[in-house]
Amino acid sequence: MNAASARKLIPQHALEAFSASLLEAGGFRQDYARQTAELLVWANLRGADSHGVLRIPRYIEMAELGLVKGDAKPALAREFGAIAVIDGDLAPGAAGLSLAADKAVALAGKFGIGLCSIMRTSHAGAIGYFAERVAKAGMVGIVMSASKPLMVYHGSRGEGVSTNPLSIAAPGSNRDRPILLDMSTAAVALGKVMAARDAGKPISPDWGVDSNGVATTDPARVKAVLPMAGPKGSGLSLMIEVLVSVLGGNPLISVALKEKRDAGFNGLVIAIDPKAFGLDIPFEDEIECLAGAIRSLPPAEGADQVRLPGERGFNLAEKRIADGIPIAAGTVTRLATEATKRGIAVPRQFQ
Repeated sequence: MNAASARKLIPQHALEAFSASLLEAGGFRQDYARQTAELLVWANLRGADSHGVLRIPRYIEMAELGLVKGDAKPALAREFGAIAVIDGDLAPGAAGLSLAADKAVALAGKFGIGLCSIMRTSHAGAIGYFAERVAKAGMVGIVMSASKPLMVYHGSRGEGVSTNPLSIAAPGSNRDRPILLDMSTAAVALGKVMAARDAGKPISPDWGVDSNGVATTDPARVKAVLPMAGPKGSGLSLMIEVLVSVLGGNPLISVALKEKRDAGFNGLVIAIDPKAFGLDIPFEDEIECLAGAIRSLPPAEGADQVRLPGERGFNLAEKRIADGIPIAAGTVTRLATEATKRGIAVPRQFQ
């Protein structure tokens, strides 16, 4: 194992505390720093290192560039029936999407369904975190986010759409472990390219292209990622842009491609209250029946068992809470360097 691919085991509480201190020193308000750290470590716990603490140096850079406001004051811009729109005021994505999730749940409690858009927020990381937040309230959560062009549009040479992710969570009898789908519309999340760079590993040639539009295995040369399933991935991303950005009044892709400027990030949370459907059998019980039916399917050759969406992540999180979270040596080094630069003591686990 080379030095770049080595990993250190960091306890969850130590990683969250150090991450929050770095973000606060980088300009995030204390509660925003804490929320963001919790979101990033949630991703690391589940094995989604691409959306974990490796993002911290970039988040701080975004604050320094004014792309994120560490003291943002999001405000409700419009509310009509079950629909609400929040002006995010460039709030950190963890805070912004949490606000949208809570508002959607409140609306669903009143109307049976709630839809909350948040415009002008920032990178929201692993959006399954917010779908899970809705599911813990006993509702079905649907979450999407949108950003500037980062992904090749099928049939074109360069970036045309973003990697706009989609997450859906449905609560069962254990609300801490809902069925949780969290997917990108790209062949791979851009953060996985970043993680490969930090780990000193090559990437698959179907992950991304260089500045000439040619596939590359060098994560440092990736200019844009490729869509999942070709036209299906880029088409889904485009329609998420319609739902998340165009409907909300802050179009990102058309502005970026035509006006050559960055209009920020947007998010959308939909909460659906199962009680509104008047089901004879409790929704959570039906979810458990569905889960049991899927788990009872015969495993494919080479598979030890059939798992539900999100199940592998929940199992891994339990293990990492107990044993520590493995963080790539490259990420550890970059976080320690950031701390030294800002006069923060580097915890012994990062030395």
